[in-house]
Amino acid sequence: MKFPRRRRDAVEVNLTPLIDVVFLLLIFFMVSTTFETRQALELILPQSREAAPLEASPVTLVITAEGEYRLAGEPLAATGLRAALGERVEAAREHGLILEADGRAAHAAVVTALDLAGRLGIQRIRIATREGDATTP
Repeated sequence: MKFPRRRRDAVEVNLTPLIDVVFLLLIFFMVSTTFETRQALELILPQSREAAPLEASPVTLVITAEGEYRLAGEPLAATGLRAALGERVEAAREHGLILEADGRAAHAAVVTALDLAGRLGIQRIRIATREGDATTP
C-alpha cells in the first residue's frame, strides 16, 4: 500500500517582526537617553545712560625664557613670587590669572607658578598663546 506523502511547506524565517522589534528598541533607547542640556538664561538687561564700562583686567604673570618672573612689569625672584602674587590674589580670584610663559621657559618655572596659584585659591588660570600655523612646533 502506498501512502501519499505529505508535502512539507518550505521553511521561511520572516524577518519583519524582528526588524519591528529592533526599531522599537532603537526608539526606546533614543527616547530614554538623557542628553546634556545647556542651562542658559535669556536675559534682557536694563539700560543705563550713566553707566561706565568696568575696566578690570586679569592679573598677568610673565615667565621669561630664563625662568624669571614678572608681575605687572616688575621683575621678581622665585622667592618673592608668593608675596607679590599674594598682594594681588583678590584681583586674580575675581578676574583670573593669565600666565604668559615663553616657549623656551623651563617646565619647572611654569609648574611652580601654577602650583602657587592653586595654593592661593586662584581658580581661573589661562595660559596665553599666540596664533600660529600648524606646521611650526
